[in-house]
Amino acid sequence: MDGRFPGLPAKPRTAFFGSPAVAAQVLESMVAEGLAPAVVVTNVDKRRTRRGSAVPTPVARVAAHHGIPVLHDPADLVGEGCHLGVVVAYGRILRPSTLELFPLVNIHFSLLPRWRGAAPVERAILAGDEVTGVCLMAVEQGLDEGDVFVEAQVHIYPRETAEELRGRLAALGAGMLCDALRVGGPAFAAPRPQVGDITYAKKLTTDDLRIDFHASAEAAARQVRVGGAWCTTGGKRLKILDADAVADEGAALAPGEMMGEKVACSPGLLRLLSVQPEGGRPMSTADWLRGRARDGAAPVLG
Repeated sequence: MDGRFPGLPAKPRTAFFGSPAVAAQVLESMVAEGLAPAVVVTNVDKRRTRRGSAVPTPVARVAAHHGIPVLHDPADLVGEGCHLGVVVAYGRILRPSTLELFPLVNIHFSLLPRWRGAAPVERAILAGDEVTGVCLMAVEQGLDEGDVFVEAQVHIYPRETAEELRGRLAALGAGMLCDALRVGGPAFAAPRPQVGDITYAKKLTTDDLRIDFHASAEAAARQVRVGGAWCTTGGKRLKILDADAVADEGAALAPGEMMGEKVACSPGLLRLLSVQPEGGRPMSTADWLRGRARDGAAPVLG
């Protein structure tokens, strides 16, 4: 597949592949622009808790709200008469049989070939990238290897979270996609191959998000911005919900020791703004520290 769709009409009949909230954001944009897909393919409903009922994906909820048919198996697309597939954070590998149904394009949240893979937004933040972007690209069998039709570059703000950045990129990507769909074939006529150093954005693990206070405060703050950052204190887990890096104030603290709401790193200090103790609710760090005051010594994090 060379990424060129010469027979694609303007406002083609599309199938939308996606599951999470960021994909639902793009789907909403398509509907608002009069480019609603003919059908949606999304993951099956899942239980959020052991005893709870199965919950549809965000994409399935948006599709149901707008009366768009929902499928869970791409094989059921046979006979739907779609000209093009649109993929946004689908979360599943597309089989060769699906790729043969019609051309597919993907909205990918990085400047390819940097950060191919499952977690491009998170990996860009963790790496300290100052710039990232979004690509509208052709889907091929290899992982995010397709040619790029159009891209947009953005600066990553100093305290921007992964959720905030992903929302900005989704809005940009949705605009690029809708512009292309209105035109049809000519908008996909001149893709460019990916050029540059290839990096891979592996899915984050729990270990990726454990703060190492022997590393820099800047690195720890980036983990917090990604979401899900944690450490331990007193043998229990403590989630760090919001924090920022501040200059070392010259206090002789070992990594993990606290001075008020600040915890020593190497180098720098991480100022904790809000936390969630194990089994507890989210709270300000000041409230958490007041609850720990009865223990005497300042908490040590690790």
